[in-house]
Amino acid sequence: MDFKAQQNKYTYSSRQAAPAWMDFIRETVPYQQINHAVDIGCGGGIYTKALAELGIPQITGVDSSAVILEAAAESCQEEQGVRFHKGDALATGLKTASCDLILERALIHHLPNLQPCFSEAYRLLHPGGTLLIQDRTPEDCLLPGSTEHIRGYFFTCFPKLAEIEISRRHTAEHVLENLKDCGFHTLEQHSLWEVRHVHETKEKLLADLRARRGRSILHALKDDELEELILYIDDCITIERDIVERDRWTIWKAVK
Repeated sequence: MDFKAQQNKYTYSSRQAAPAWMDFIRETVPYQQINHAVDIGCGGGIYTKALAELGIPQITGVDSSAVILEAAAESCQEEQGVRFHKGDALATGLKTASCDLILERALIHHLPNLQPCFSEAYRLLHPGGTLLIQDRTPEDCLLPGSTEHIRGYFFTCFPKLAEIEISRRHTAEHVLENLKDCGFHTLEQHSLWEVRHVHETKEKLLADLRARRGRSILHALKDDELEELILYIDDCITIERDIVERDRWTIWKAVK
């Protein structure tokens, strides 16, 4: 998927952070003590906005796509203290020791080498600051398909997608090792099921899949293959209304 293409501008800006995610942050992060948070790889600003809604007074969203940052700015225009900055996860251009919390959600699977990214996060954090990494491990992705875990059907129907997914996902052990090597301590690992979307009807779910909205893995399929997948999922899911789609994530918390 080309994150810098105009047609993908709003791909990652149309959802809201799931309540389970908000609850996790409230329970796990001392957000009331945070003055400045940085959302690296912020995309359309969904979680930048969520951090603002938690009451954090200053949030900086960082992304390498100017197009997607435009959508993020539109989405967060009502939020006080939010700004966006075009930069790379490996070299953000932000000041050293300038923030208390860094969020890197759905970022690291785009990076073959984690150390430069984690080293940059370490540089940006105040001593005692927190890094939160949220992504899917291979085990998270390849859970069986079900009415809730729609993603699992992708890999049953097209095993080649499973190969792509495994090749780009880091194991939990690899993430933890790289965090330690970059100087982080007090490491924690959590599992979180997030509601991705409640589809009012199966027809709307299938339309969402057809649009590949927020599903970069589906860009690996040709149009005719995507239609084959949609027909397959249509057969697998027997309920017609109120389909609650969930994804399982792994979250790592580390302290500088």
